[in-house]
Formats: sequence, C-alpha cells, structure tokens
Amino acid sequence: MKPDASVQKWMYETMVKSRQFEEKTAAVYLEGKQPLFNMANGPIPGEMHLSNGQEPVAVGVCAHLRPEDAVTATHRPHHIAIAKGVNFQAMTDEIFGKKSGLSGGRGGHMHLFDAAVNFVCSGIIAEGMGPAVGVALARQMRDEEGIAVAFIGEGAANQGAFHEAMNLAAVWKLPFVCVIEDNSWGISVAKRDATSVPRNDVRAAGYGIPGEYVEGNDPLKIYEAAGRAIARARAGEGPSLLEVETYRLAGHFMGDAEEYRTAEEKKSLEANDPIPKMRARLIEEAIITAEAADDIGIRMMAEVQEAFGRAASARYPAPEEALEKVFV
Repeated sequence: MKPDASVQKWMYETMVKSRQFEEKTAAVYLEGKQPLFNMANGPIPGEMHLSNGQEPVAVGVCAHLRPEDAVTATHRPHHIAIAKGVNFQAMTDEIFGKKSGLSGGRGGHMHLFDAAVNFVCSGIIAEGMGPAVGVALARQMRDEEGIAVAFIGEGAANQGAFHEAMNLAAVWKLPFVCVIEDNSWGISVAKRDATSVPRNDVRAAGYGIPGEYVEGNDPLKIYEAAGRAIARARAGEGPSLLEVETYRLAGHFMGDAEEYRTAEEKKSLEANDPIPKMRARLIEEAIITAEAADDIGIRMMAEVQEAFGRAASARYPAPEEALEKVFV
C-alpha cells in the first residue's frame, strides 16, 4: 500500500515544514537565554521539546486521517500538530503566549488544542491515552464517523494510563490506534534500562489485539503499517498497537546537555536524518526534481518566517484575562 506521488510530496513538504518550524523555534527560544540559560527569559519562556527527526511518524500516520478523526499527542507535539492540520499561525501564537494563540496563550507548546481538527496534546506522560480512547468510545456509542489515534513515547508505555486505556479499548473493540514513538530515550533513561521487553508491540498480545513494530524511521513503511491499523479501526475490528523506531536528533528539551548520549550515537542519527533521505528517494523515483525540492524548502521557510513574524508582533493577553476560561 505505497502512497501515490501526491501523498509522498505532501509527506515530504510537511516534514520540511515541521523541521524548519523547529529550527526557527530553537533560534527564537534561545533569545534572552544566553550566555546564562534561564528558561523563564526570552520571547518563548518555559520548557521546549523539539521533534527534529521524528517527522516520519507524524506524516506516515496523519496521511491516513480525516478531519473527523481525533489525535492526542505528547509534550513533543509540533510535528504531529502540523501533519494533522492544526492552525499554523494560531499554534505559533500560542507558543509565544499571545492572545491570538489556540488557547489565548494559556497552554504553551505542550498543551496545544485545536477543536477544528480534533487535536490535543498534553505535557503529562501517557495522559493522551484516556482522552483518545474516550473519543473512540463516543464515536462508537453515537455511531459517528471517525477514529482516534494516541501518540505516546516509548517510556509512556510503562505508565498505568497506557495499560488501562489499551485494555478498555480492546474490551470494547473501539476504533482506536496507539502509536508509540520509540526514540530510545525517556528523557535521559535508555529504553533498555526501563522497559521489560525490547519492543512494546509485543504487549499487544496481552490485550488480544494486533501489534506491529516499524523499523528504520522510514515514512513509507510507517504509512503502510498505519494504513493497516487505521483500516482495521474504520472497519469496526477494534484497536491496534504500533511502535515506530524514530530518532530524536535534538536533546530531550532545549538546554539538555545530552551527556547520556555518545558522540557516535549522535553522529549516526544525523547520518540517518530522514528528510535528506526522503528528498533523495523522491528525486530518484522522479516524483519531484531537485529544483522542486529546493522550491519546497523556500516556500516552507517563507511560511515559517511569516508565522513567527506575526506571532512576535501579536499582543499578549491582559493580566486580568489569566483566570478566564479556566477552573479556579
């Protein structure tokens, strides 16, 4: 089930846009935070988790999704939000904490919410599982179109919320897919030191559902595996569990010294950067030309620059608005 040329071009374009968004975010985030790093300073205060390298997971899965399908994501959400079609300007504004942001500047980059495309993410590990299974249950009870997909990290598969949600999704045969982004590291803890099984897809057997592991951070292989799981959910055959090998090219968060990773590992990951590999494959298969690929890079950079420019000049919410639309 290889995607057609138009889908492959969308996948590449979205990966490029996501990477350029993250690189611009990194540059702006460090403003006011050097030479002494203080995450409270600068135009984007707070923690920042970049998704450089994990773009194939987002496009490989979201290429199959429809507007009515719901997605929950992690504290590292930008690549998935962009692939799901979250309002790009409002997302950028939210990260800057501006009034025109998705949540009026109250949520920041770890708590993006866009009801228009059924997207939400959470800074709490594995806490997207329950809401996603809840959406799937609602779709089933109301006999509505649409499925739910929860993206989590491989460390989150050790949380109670993961197991409770997977169990009920299987018991109720819900239209649900769990996608585990396996970047090998839970902050600074290696997967091999924290997880009792080498691959989390084997845990699917404990729920009596299909599980699949996708190696190589390859967007086309991810597309094929996600297509099988999503088709199963749409057909009313119940949930599936996917674990996808992916690469976190940056640290866990901006400011992470990454002393837990060797220089050799970093070098190897950079050599397997999925975006140059996707570009080379599309050119080799005559899906795009080198000039067209360059043009995609220029257009995506222009979109990112425009969004950041607008976000920087947008106004902050008034202090008295801080307690609006929240439970107190």
